Amino acid sequence: SYFASYARLGIHEEMLADHIRTDGYRQAIEGNTALLQGKVVLDVGSGSGILSMFAARAGARIVIGVDASDIIGPARAVVQLNRLSDTVQLYHSTVEEFVLPSPLDKVDVIISEWMGYALLYESMLPTLLTARDRFLAPGGAILPSATSLLLAGSSHDRLAFFSDVYGFDYAPFVEPNRAEASVELIPPETLLTPSTVFRTFDMLTVTNDDLDFTAPFTLTATGAGLLRSLIVHFDTEFDLTPQGGKANRFRTAPESPPTHWKQTALYLRRPRELGPGDVVSGQISFSRNRTYERGYDFAVTVQVNDGASDTQLFGMN
Repeated sequence: SYFASYARLGIHEEMLADHIRTDGYRQAIEGNTALLQGKVVLDVGSGSGILSMFAARAGARIVIGVDASDIIGPARAVVQLNRLSDTVQLYHSTVEEFVLPSPLDKVDVIISEWMGYALLYESMLPTLLTARDRFLAPGGAILPSATSLLLAGSSHDRLAFFSDVYGFDYAPFVEPNRAEASVELIPPETLLTPSTVFRTFDMLTVTNDDLDFTAPFTLTATGAGLLRSLIVHFDTEFDLTPQGGKANRFRTAPESPPTHWKQTALYLRRPRELGPGDVVSGQISFSRNRTYERGYDFAVTVQVNDGASDTQLFGMN
């Protein structure tokens, strides 16, 4: 099950060791001590407890962590070992069933590391929205404050591997692999276009309905090469300047230091030759999978200049 998978220590080790991810949160939380001082903070999906402890170290009065996986036991031991039990309270529950401990009825700040592959995979963002709508006080803040999905064109083609596997043609393996959105690190030198934002989510205003969408995109080639894949990645913003605080962000782009999220490649059935100035346009759709609620399906329509357009479907399940 989903929650059982997050009881494994190995997955938390991977996330804790992801410096871009973990230090990005540390900077956002501990860099805003003036805003967190004396506040009540809710950590949604608290996992190993690292974000809760950052909030405590930043001066929060009470930090409430909620997680439905059995990692909560080891996390409580970590909190106790670091002498933060008076501030950090960890609860084993889903957010949907959770009730704030009396006498609290609202929190000042919500923190959460909810992002998945291609940002929305795992569908944890609806849980954060439930917490926001139930518990966040008027004028409260959420970290991260916003996230953006970006798209770039690339010549990268992992599927070319199957054309010659120790002298054998593995072509029957190609199309089943092409139908899957592929999570991998994309060599930055394969990029043929700059990245463009095609969707932004503001954590204070985004709704559950916004998480299934279709968005247009336009990419302009800056180099010559064969367009074989479209690359999805995301930016994470921590902007508390409206409340008088500081801002920082991290990126998961091919040109950025790698994270455990890597990038997501969508391999095109029909590659296109690009030259500088060529325009790649179309639309991309994200929709939650009907049989696996935490999975996502993608549809992409691609056109180069005034040429014919193609539509492809991809799954991440």
